[in-house]
Amino acid sequence: MERQRKPEKLIPLHGGYRKLKSFQMAQLVYDVTVRFCGRYIDKRSRTNDQMVQAARSGVQNIAEGSQASGTSKKMELKLTNVARASLE
Repeated sequence: MERQRKPEKLIPLHGGYRKLKSFQMAQLVYDVTVRFCGRYIDKRSRTNDQMVQAARSGVQNIAEGSQASGTSKKMELKLTNVARASLE
């Protein structure tokens, strides 16, 4: 008996980013970065601001990329790459 393929949806499912391991790890990186900067880096320094913003950007871009996946795989990939660069 041959398996029938499910028809591809016009607009694929998207979202659900909170279940992604990449999102969970990015959230952890953000939380640890905020704590690290609060403890070891002057709160008024540009370094503190840059580190926290980069970690926040990683989290946000994964979420936005996941939402965009329903309409544009190109945008999903772009945002995922931005997230990766931010977290590096």
